[in-house]
Amino acid sequence: MRIACLHTAESNVAVFARVAAQRGLTLTHQVRADLLAAAMQAGGVTAELAARTGNALLDLTSDADAVLLTCSTLGAAAEDIAGKAAVPVLRVDAALARQAVRNGGKVAVLCAAETTLGPTGALFEKAAQQTGAVIDLRLVPGAWAAFLAGETQQYLAMIAAAADQAFSEGIDVVALAQASMADAAALCRKGMPLNSPSAGLDAIAAVLARSL
Repeated sequence: MRIACLHTAESNVAVFARVAAQRGLTLTHQVRADLLAAAMQAGGVTAELAARTGNALLDLTSDADAVLLTCSTLGAAAEDIAGKAAVPVLRVDAALARQAVRNGGKVAVLCAAETTLGPTGALFEKAAQQTGAVIDLRLVPGAWAAFLAGETQQYLAMIAAAADQAFSEGIDVVALAQASMADAAALCRKGMPLNSPSAGLDAIAAVLARSL
């Protein structure tokens, strides 16, 4: 099974490669930092940017059994073109949302980049309608600035602290909405948050297994 990943941050390549190796999955990677940069400059995802992202995803389908979009800001683009693609095209955070709301309860969804608040909030609220889960969307102040500055350990520590705070408040499930947050889970002390690389790769592997 060949799974092509479209990333918007170079650092996510190693995150997904590690999770894939644990599952025996074969990934290829394309990094398009320009797509996320355009979203940040525009303050969100424009129609033109969604189309560019969709075209990048479709290009990857020519040499893959499935394609995974790992950027939560651009996630809706995967849904937009899924029906046009010859192979499955998934957004990585869709499986995370389903997993987070599965048992209802209070779900804190942590974001670092402001551009992902809208897409992520809409995704989780839609998923929550099926189970009655209550979504608490939270932006971790200063975290994205640390990420962009290359202060990875500080970034992960800030995410972990926000997750621990949510667990301390009685939140049932904490979801790390952005793939770049995944390694913060190992730093948490109050509970184990869910992350999108694990959820997304499990979901796409299940889709491919059903097609065999």
